[in-house]
Amino acid sequence: MSSDEGTVRVDSWIWSVRLTKTRSLAATACRAGHVRVNGTRVKPAQLVRPGDEVRLQHEGRERIVVVSRVISKRVGASVAAECYVDNSPPPPAREEVASVGMRDRGTGRPTKRDRRDLDRLRDLEQLRGR
Repeated sequence: MSSDEGTVRVDSWIWSVRLTKTRSLAATACRAGHVRVNGTRVKPAQLVRPGDEVRLQHEGRERIVVVSRVISKRVGASVAAECYVDNSPPPPAREEVASVGMRDRGTGRPTKRDRRDLDRLRDLEQLRGR
């Protein structure tokens, strides 16, 4: 599980400890400048060591973790949590869902007007998420 040389690529480590769903997403985040190691933007091949601070902008929030153990293979969530110290700020509160998006139970199928309202609401939520 742990690497013999004490270092591993940052994209591989981010994926191994389950901060991203895939390694290609981790590499893409590195190339886009969303990953910093000890305050410096890094490329996917940058090596990380125990004690390094990794900052990752992902899914609308910043994750700040300190590497406590270097691994190169993806592991279960409980083992992955032991590989870093999470110093991230708490996630933002979920926004209240607008009343337009809620329908009373048992009112039947939505009308064409209702569907258009729901589509507009979904489009607005997608724009806010970006």
